[in-house]
Amino acid sequence: MSLLVAILLGIVEGLTEYLPVSSTGHLILVSQFLGETSEGAKAFDIVIQLGAILAVVVHYHRLLGARVAGLLRRDVASVRLVAALLVAFAPAAAVGFLLHKTIKAHLFGPLPVAFALFAGGVLMIVVERVRAKRNEHGLVGLEHVTPGRALVIGLGQCFSLWPGSSRSMCTIVAGQATGLSTATSAEFSFLLALPTLGAATVYEGLKAREELASSVGGAQLWVGMLVSFFVAWGVIAVFIRYLQRRGLEPFGYYRIALSALVFWLALKG
Repeated sequence: MSLLVAILLGIVEGLTEYLPVSSTGHLILVSQFLGETSEGAKAFDIVIQLGAILAVVVHYHRLLGARVAGLLRRDVASVRLVAALLVAFAPAAAVGFLLHKTIKAHLFGPLPVAFALFAGGVLMIVVERVRAKRNEHGLVGLEHVTPGRALVIGLGQCFSLWPGSSRSMCTIVAGQATGLSTATSAEFSFLLALPTLGAATVYEGLKAREELASSVGGAQLWVGMLVSFFVAWGVIAVFIRYLQRRGLEPFGYYRIALSALVFWLALKG
């Protein structure tokens, strides 16, 4: 893999990881377009998520620091947030561990991604219009993420194991369904990325270390992670401000348009 391709994929990862458009789906499509379809390239797409994970740590360093200090003091709010994250993490961790090989063998392709992009886009548009009709704004603040709400969000995250669905979309929509505001659902989704993406990155990095070394290269891997870190860091702040004023519907139309393009290219051969 060339450094230029690694930079491009790092940009794609950083731009799409926390937007409800599916970073994995975009990386699969871009990698396919660039001819990077080896097992090492597939592992690269997952491992460079580490950069996006670190972006969350940097962006929320004050909140995370306060919660760690609160845990040491056994502060109720800190204990509840950590408990909620563990509850939400568990379902996808179990399903992903059991179905990892099946998912990678059958769903890491343009057509499965396009189908998931389309379905998720329609879902987001419907949810946003229903919420607007009911004038629903939802509860604001992470203190409202109870274990029950966290479990629903965690079950929603299981659907994101299908590439193209989008972990952000699945968890934000699930959070909205429990009565949380869009911005609060997104913030919890970002924090949930730490254990979820962290586990996936470590697992894939260790499992595919030989393929990464032979077909990707250490320099390319570090460059991809570094680029994804800086791009994702900028996206997080902008996306949160956007969600405080607007909803997810525009992203739904983008997903449908992209899926239509992929289906059309597939028909063209």
